[in-house]
Amino acid sequence: QRIESNRELRLRSRDIGAQKLAERAHQFRDTFQAEDWSFIVPRHSSENRPYLPVGILNKRFIINDSAFALYDAPLWNMALIASRLHLVWIGTVCGKLETRYRYSNTLGWNTFPVPKLTERNKSDLTRCAEDILLAREAHFPATIADLYDPEKMDELYPDLRAAHDRNDETLERIYIGRRFKNDTERLEKLFDLYTK
Repeated sequence: QRIESNRELRLRSRDIGAQKLAERAHQFRDTFQAEDWSFIVPRHSSENRPYLPVGILNKRFIINDSAFALYDAPLWNMALIASRLHLVWIGTVCGKLETRYRYSNTLGWNTFPVPKLTERNKSDLTRCAEDILLAREAHFPATIADLYDPEKMDELYPDLRAAHDRNDETLERIYIGRRFKNDTERLEKLFDLYTK
């Protein structure tokens, strides 16, 4: 009944594309799916978290509209998204839902200024992403909410905090050869690269 109801709905649509989809009323309209894995980035995230909790899913998952996905992207992309630099960028250029971060792929990811990366840079960032994932896995079945609780992260998950710190240091050295002093310096560099 649901499939037939969906078929009728699609046939009544003024959109020619939707009408054509009536032939496969049993399928989702959009079927984006990875060949191997997807990075999942929540559309909304607490402003209290020290990092944006990007995740990785195998190809069986379909990511809905409450999150964004990068399909089959190199693992070093996760290191970028999970960095303090990226969090500061999205906190500045993306919108908010009340006080929470509201991620936008067009405003946050597509505009994020990244210097030209060497193969060595990509390899180092890949290792950082792996370390973050391994630190999370070591605390299974802790949830993302547990792992990234700012009041508990340092005490309960120091290895995860250390993995993020290594990621930040590795990435920031690519940008300026050292760690940034503060978020103001991070934004100055990001906007300088963005304008260029």
